[in-house]
Amino acid sequence: MSNRFHVATRKGLFTVSRTNGSWSISDPAFIGTPVPMVLHDPRDAAEYATVSHGHFGNKLHRRDADEDWREITTPAYPPKPDGVPAIIDPVRQKEIPWSLEMIWALEPDPRSDGALWCGTIPGGLFHSPDRGESWRLVEPLWNHVDRAKWMGGGYDYPGIHSICVDPRNADRVLLGVSCGGAWVTDDAGATWRQTAHGMRADYLPPEEALQPDTQDPHRIAQCPAQPDKLWAQHHNGIFKSTDSGTSWTEVEQAGPSTFGFAVAVHPDDGDTAWFVPGVKDETRVPVDGQLVVTRTTDGGQSFDVLRAGLPQQHAYDIVYRHALAVDATGQRLVMGTTTGNLFITDDAGDSWQTISHHLPPVYAVRFV
Repeated sequence: MSNRFHVATRKGLFTVSRTNGSWSISDPAFIGTPVPMVLHDPRDAAEYATVSHGHFGNKLHRRDADEDWREITTPAYPPKPDGVPAIIDPVRQKEIPWSLEMIWALEPDPRSDGALWCGTIPGGLFHSPDRGESWRLVEPLWNHVDRAKWMGGGYDYPGIHSICVDPRNADRVLLGVSCGGAWVTDDAGATWRQTAHGMRADYLPPEEALQPDTQDPHRIAQCPAQPDKLWAQHHNGIFKSTDSGTSWTEVEQAGPSTFGFAVAVHPDDGDTAWFVPGVKDETRVPVDGQLVVTRTTDGGQSFDVLRAGLPQQHAYDIVYRHALAVDATGQRLVMGTTTGNLFITDDAGDSWQTISHHLPPVYAVRFV
């Protein structure tokens, strides 16, 4: 099991390690500043952190072995060309800018050492060939005619939060976009197609509920050993795919609720996945004030409701989309919440223990 992970929070980045049977928090960085995303790259042990400085803008930092964090190049949108029409968010009626609002996803690109994918708000995908020293906007997606249908969800503008690289063929990449559905490339970004078919959005008029370009998957996760199997925690429920994301089917019953933000998939068994349910829309708290995790081991036919060690009275924790992670064994999971609670399990969720009650609100957790 992995004995180290990072916790990115509203007020800094922390490292959690297990020594002599106990978990401890150490190595605080960027204290007082939001850290939306963190990545440990197993290829060279480099670590990346995105830092949001408010009106000072977004920054990207890298830490190599035995070195301190240093600022590297931040992805930047090119100037908007003359004559290109503005895209207006269909809900907020605001122009979607050609400027970086937030880095929302970072993943390795296995095609070459040090290559990275980066998903952002307002919906641009970037690629770096050189460990974040330079970036280019993936223009075929940014310029796609159907991007005009995307809209903001929890944020003012659309955003790419999930990047799933197919382990069999790294040219195939699936993206989760809120609110823009799911998009796939089979040629490393040269062409793209919408693949949210089967997802359902009941926040739209009935005749538009199945439109793929306006779906709001909160998070999409792929099974590394069985990459044809993916799971999506959507604004309107849980969806699964068994054909590499080409189509999706809805799971209608899953414990107290099918609403939530986070999903984690077992690294070896694509039929096993974990979710953190809540009350949807404006409320967004655990059902009946009881924090639970739901788990399926049979592809969504049934769900266990896991609550041992989690607060069952007056709990108002929400787990954001990147704040639930599973390690390479499929037995150890870590979960951070909006109230600064940090929980861990070594038995696939059957029982949980608390590492901390006092962290800032947690944005993301990543095993090392």
